[in-house]
Amino acid sequence: MQLEILGNSIGPVGFGLMGFTWRPTQTPDDQAFATMKRAIEHGATFFNGGEFYGMSVPTLNLDLINRFFTNYPEYADKVVLSIKGGLDLTTLAPNGSPEFVRKSVENIIKHLGTAKKLDLFECARVDRNVPIETTVAALGELVKEGLIGGISLSEVKPETIRRAAAVHKISAVEIEYSLWSTEARDLGVLSTCAELGIPVIAYSPLGRGFLTGQIRSRNDFNEGDYRLRLERFSETISTKAIIDSVLNDFRRKILR
Repeated sequence: MQLEILGNSIGPVGFGLMGFTWRPTQTPDDQAFATMKRAIEHGATFFNGGEFYGMSVPTLNLDLINRFFTNYPEYADKVVLSIKGGLDLTTLAPNGSPEFVRKSVENIIKHLGTAKKLDLFECARVDRNVPIETTVAALGELVKEGLIGGISLSEVKPETIRRAAAVHKISAVEIEYSLWSTEARDLGVLSTCAELGIPVIAYSPLGRGFLTGQIRSRNDFNEGDYRLRLERFSETISTKAIIDSVLNDFRRKILR
């Protein structure tokens, strides 16, 4: 199955780059590059990164992407690159003002260099102090200027999607969705996107590792793993029974 974003054909499975750099120790380039090449070769041609996906230095993720496409320029036209921004790099507070989103886009482009264009830009979170119409209109100007290829939304409600789409074409909506996290379906995000013809980028389809069966307790995480800060992985939640139930049901369906 092939999908299309910005006129480019992409595979049904994308590749998130956050894990390479948003960790205490950055993944070595040779290991990251081999994984990225393998993903592309297997059809995962939608890449998602972030302006703030670095612990020691916020832009480590962008710099990694720059190095990859500088070393392997033959992959640049095969990949649709989506980057989250619009957050203060010190506080991670969202800022959807026209001035700030322009600054964010320009910073992303500076760190990406010339090896790979910024196909999609999305504000990582909606700024409640700035109307979404104002933010999207400003991003629309950046599309006209050729600084970004299109606009994506992240972590939004159906109403916000409709308001944004009334101002400018929305090329994608990113939101968490899996067997463990079905809010996007329950709250109407999926149906709204289907109605408006907007592709959905469903991140964490394996429940942040939960549905792989490899995470049985908090003791299975390495020190510093960001998932230790998530409520769903708190010590009060017994995960083993849930995992076993889901995996057993999955096996029954597959092995029929």
